[in-house]
Amino acid sequence: MVGLGRLTAVAAAVLALAFAAPAQAELFGKQETPFADLRPFPKWTGVLERYFRELGQREGSCASPEFNRCHYKEWMAFVETMRPLPRDRQLDQINTFFNRRRYIVDPINWGVADYWETPGQFFAKNGDCEDYAIAKYMTLRDLGWPIADMRVVVVQDMNLNLVHAILAVAFDGRTQILDNQLAVLVEPKRIKHYRPIYAVNEEGWWRFH
Repeated sequence: MVGLGRLTAVAAAVLALAFAAPAQAELFGKQETPFADLRPFPKWTGVLERYFRELGQREGSCASPEFNRCHYKEWMAFVETMRPLPRDRQLDQINTFFNRRRYIVDPINWGVADYWETPGQFFAKNGDCEDYAIAKYMTLRDLGWPIADMRVVVVQDMNLNLVHAILAVAFDGRTQILDNQLAVLVEPKRIKHYRPIYAVNEEGWWRFH
């Protein structure tokens, strides 16, 4: 579950800060407008900063509860098994691999309402919905998938009445949704109970309306 928190205030502030391109129809049939300025999303930019630092932390004892060389070895071993596969199989296998991890909410895992983990932290402590999406994003990134084809999408789950996060990946002329709540990949048009709020990647973010 993702905390909405200051979402309304963030959206209002961004309208004054970011460059907007013309809106177009995209995910879940909603209009979307892209923006370039990521400053209103410190949890996401913080994940990116910590992720690149984390890649250098490949030494130390495997007994450490933090990200350590054994976590890194497990992750990279999985990535290497993915490289020879066709891209559709990569998507399916990555979704399945990470969905096997244990779901733990942030108040229990981190003692705060909403915390976005790096893949290393996810390997060390498991996590909640956005942590699954981020780990999948970074794994695909390492496999050479274009950043422009991937977005972490925050949605309102209308069935459960909570905020949720998924990964949307453009592939072969279609968008595929990688979701820790779904065992298989699906196209957005098949999901009727998600209302998109915003999406982010390393190049910008999108507002839905």
